[in-house]
Amino acid sequence: MARMVNENGCGQDLQRTELNGAGRGTARWGPQHAGALELANLYSPGKRCQEWISVVLCFSLMAFNFCHLLVNFHLGHMWYILLGIVAGILTADFSSGLVHWGADTWGSVELPIVGKAFIRPFREHHIDPTAITRHDFIETNGDNCMLTLVPLAHMAFNFLTLSPAEHYHNYPWHCYVMALAIFVTLTNQIHKWSHTYFGLPGWVVFLQNCHIILPRKHHRIHHVSPHETYFCITTGWLNYPLEKLGFWSRLEDLIQSVTGEKPRSDDLKWAHKTK
Repeated sequence: MARMVNENGCGQDLQRTELNGAGRGTARWGPQHAGALELANLYSPGKRCQEWISVVLCFSLMAFNFCHLLVNFHLGHMWYILLGIVAGILTADFSSGLVHWGADTWGSVELPIVGKAFIRPFREHHIDPTAITRHDFIETNGDNCMLTLVPLAHMAFNFLTLSPAEHYHNYPWHCYVMALAIFVTLTNQIHKWSHTYFGLPGWVVFLQNCHIILPRKHHRIHHVSPHETYFCITTGWLNYPLEKLGFWSRLEDLIQSVTGEKPRSDDLKWAHKTK
């Protein structure tokens, strides 16, 4: 299937494609779409509690680890620190693409536990792309905070138990893990900003324009139905090279040949809902 990867001139044409949704019937996208209404109602108090716990633990561990990184800072590590930070950002961007692609392309909302808790928001997002802009900080970032808890807790344990010599030796690795954790944690917030066209702080717009975080125009490419490309949503740096390699389409073809499952079938089902 042909993929749209050109960022030039993707304003009104892409928006019209997203509103009408090639092959998706005549239902209008947005909060009044039947599928969007049903998916939004599946957000539960238990899910909200999990998100709160994840956010509190994540930022507590992040603050603890950041303080120890400052205490153990050494100028001799400078180039390794910079390399670790860049590598952490790239890993976060690829990871965001892998998770995004997996949840967009496979699985079902009806799956036990993970369906309503983790796949549901991806289905809602394609039917009502602006729903994320109405989510508060906890709902936006809770799941990503949960993903970083294990590496952040392991880093904190190392800071409490390792010797000064071991801290010195492991410092560049800790910088890599910290950069990875920060950008994974912020991925959904960055994604939210890429759908926000009014009221963004100037520094956010500056980072988007410099392509340090995911730009709004760049992310529109993913929202052309059937949402089969440009999955990386942290910085978006890896979207073009992965698309040129045909990485996602080759992976989908492999999985479909082995399992017989059709990519994005559940996504299409929710988009077609009329009642």
